[in-house]
Amino acid sequence: MFEKMLMDLQSHLRGGGVLISFSGRFSQGIIEELGDAIKLHMQIEDRPKNDIYNVFAIFIEQTHNIRNYIAGKEGSHYFDQITGSGIVTIGKSEGAYFVCSGNLIENDDVKPLTENINQLINLDAKELKKLYKEQIRRELAPGSQGAGVGLIDIARKSSQPIEYSIVAIDDNLSFFSIKVSV
Repeated sequence: MFEKMLMDLQSHLRGGGVLISFSGRFSQGIIEELGDAIKLHMQIEDRPKNDIYNVFAIFIEQTHNIRNYIAGKEGSHYFDQITGSGIVTIGKSEGAYFVCSGNLIENDDVKPLTENINQLINLDAKELKKLYKEQIRRELAPGSQGAGVGLIDIARKSSQPIEYSIVAIDDNLSFFSIKVSV
């Protein structure tokens, strides 16, 4: 029974072009190992260095966003549900690589996240570059996890508009997923 489930899962992932996947708690070690696997796979395929760098950078940013979000929810009533909800997949479809990730988020965080992503989706390369530079120059807010350029950088490296979805799970939590193609 279990082996059938694994074979079906593997078949489903391959059918979607997924090369590497991980679901669960993200540690720095797991992020590094998966990142190394991505780089090696792309090097074997003799992909341009720029493509390898962009896929790797997007993967790192997405996994760190999940890890930082979870860390920021420590003490939340929903922390236990959120902490193991992360998933990331790296794949290839129609000659392009993609990085998809997702995790549970609190419903209070949905609106600011969607507003931020929707703003980025509507910007061209020149506008993204300008926004990136503006954000880098801003003073960091107390307790912030970084300069707030992660999603901007992802949008800059993407060869297609960012795709995302938010699916309500219940009155308190939703599942956020994002797909970025290179």
